[in-house]
Amino acid sequence: MTDHAPDPAMLAKAETLTDALPYMQRYAGKTFVVKYGGHAMGDAALARNFAEDIVLLKAVGINPVVVHGGGPQIGAMLQRVGVESKFVDGLRVTTKETAEIAEMVLSGAINKELVSWIERAGGHAIGISGKDGGFVKAAKLRRTERDPDSNIERIIDLGYVGEPKTVNRGVVDMISSAGMIPVIAPIGVGEDGHTYNINADTMAGAVASALRAARLFLLTDVAGVLDKQGELLTDLAPRAISELVKDGTISGGMIPKLETCVKAVQEGVDAAVILDGRIPHAMLLEIFTSKGAGTLVRDDFDSVD
Repeated sequence: MTDHAPDPAMLAKAETLTDALPYMQRYAGKTFVVKYGGHAMGDAALARNFAEDIVLLKAVGINPVVVHGGGPQIGAMLQRVGVESKFVDGLRVTTKETAEIAEMVLSGAINKELVSWIERAGGHAIGISGKDGGFVKAAKLRRTERDPDSNIERIIDLGYVGEPKTVNRGVVDMISSAGMIPVIAPIGVGEDGHTYNINADTMAGAVASALRAARLFLLTDVAGVLDKQGELLTDLAPRAISELVKDGTISGGMIPKLETCVKAVQEGVDAAVILDGRIPHAMLLEIFTSKGAGTLVRDDFDSVD
């Protein structure tokens, strides 16, 4: 009988699996909340990769919970029907008509498409919004700005833009315990009965806090938080983030994302991660390798997960 040497490529795959084993054991039974958005949502190959990653997490004993955005898709639909969009501090001013269109796009087209991708990858998913089962009660988002001339603060009315007030974790627990993957549209209902559009990052952070998740992942269109030389900052504590905001290293749209991460960590989430959703399988690299792939935010980097 002739001995045949193992295929090096197959050996490399086997070694990758054994390297990932300690991380699989560490996170088995834990909950990961993943905010999916950005340009990755418009790319079929990336959407397929994302769905496969989510199904893999479920297969190894992790409970993934997906919260998705849809700003560009809402904007495209509003343009199609001739409704003009106005933004204040990156938030869309939402009239009753705009809220109805946002719900149609988020809870309808996007949510069900993402469910379909997960099903095609071999998983089982259920799409919901905050309106289902009393999942998320919303409150009208209040913003103020200071008049540069009079120095008087005035309230900015963003219309039907909300923020999570309460999250009923029992809805997600029921879906996850049944072996399903919750896919959540960022829509909530207020005490007044009105529908409110909620920023997807904010929604994901609130859900992660309610579930006491092991990880909150915010998939974005950038590598993570970069220093002034353009190098990735892989680990950040809340106090370091404050200093980087003060000196201008962190600015623009990254500030509210990091505010969401810090709030989640302070409310019981083990750690939050900002990742580039355009990189195939970036989430798996972050979870199952020692190097990671994005910026991780947590309180104490001397502690062990």
